[in-house]
Amino acid sequence: MKPDQFTLKETMLPVGNGHRLYVQLWGDPNAEQTLIWLHGGPGSGSRDEQKDLFDPKRHRVIFYDQRGCGRSRPYGSLRANKTDDQVADLSKILDAFSVDSCTLVGGSWGSLLALVYAIRNPKRVKRMVLRGIFTGRQSEVDFVDGGGCREFFPEVWEQFVTSVPSAHRMDPAGYLLPRLFGKYAEQAKRAAFAFNMLEGSLTKLDYQPLDVDFDTFDLVNTIIEQWYVSQGCFLPDSYILDNAALLTMPIDIVQGRYDMVCPPITAYELHQRLPNSRLTWTLAGHSWADRANLDAVKNLL
Repeated sequence: MKPDQFTLKETMLPVGNGHRLYVQLWGDPNAEQTLIWLHGGPGSGSRDEQKDLFDPKRHRVIFYDQRGCGRSRPYGSLRANKTDDQVADLSKILDAFSVDSCTLVGGSWGSLLALVYAIRNPKRVKRMVLRGIFTGRQSEVDFVDGGGCREFFPEVWEQFVTSVPSAHRMDPAGYLLPRLFGKYAEQAKRAAFAFNMLEGSLTKLDYQPLDVDFDTFDLVNTIIEQWYVSQGCFLPDSYILDNAALLTMPIDIVQGRYDMVCPPITAYELHQRLPNSRLTWTLAGHSWADRANLDAVKNLL
């Protein structure tokens, strides 16, 4: 993410263990409420086009790149990079900008981070606007990496499966993960590329085959994402759902009816357990940029 005419401040915020987070304050300096944008992945980083969700004349927004990604440093580092670290970082960002409480806005992995933060720090969260709910359960991860999506995207799943030797095609993720985190760079890149092509092909309602050049492909996003999801996001399997009753602040959920990355059942189950939530279904897939998702989130802000 780059600064623009509405950027109020940029900083590299030290958060411990050698990590420095790129943080950008953006929008109206006199806005009543501070919003924090929690990007997805984990590992995706904040992007310039995500500013389209917000109105710089009404909103004061903190954008930042989470540990190891985007403009944060060290780039690609997995050291001290777990969910507890990310949760602690949010409080450090709020403290650095003298913000007592805020509205959390995020989707996918960003929704998980928002929910965990709010469970542990309820007084610092006034409201949440979340899209494409992900709670980190193994069943949710398996929908993508374990082949649940093949019922809807058979050609995408076949491409993923055929990226591994025939003897391992019953469990392609099980074959690829050790190579992703192994010592051989070429094997790691090929494994990351396969995971990226699978998930990236499932994100939008209007499916278009991905056009990604292997030679210039950056595997950091995928490594960070798989570092988390392959270890249950460092949470008990139903941590968020089991603690949902603690979340009494207003929560708006926007969920694409045809989300093939974060199964819609998760949003429904969470909504059923939250004491103060609204669930809006959209004719959309997973991506925040699907028009119906974009419009729904903007209308709620």
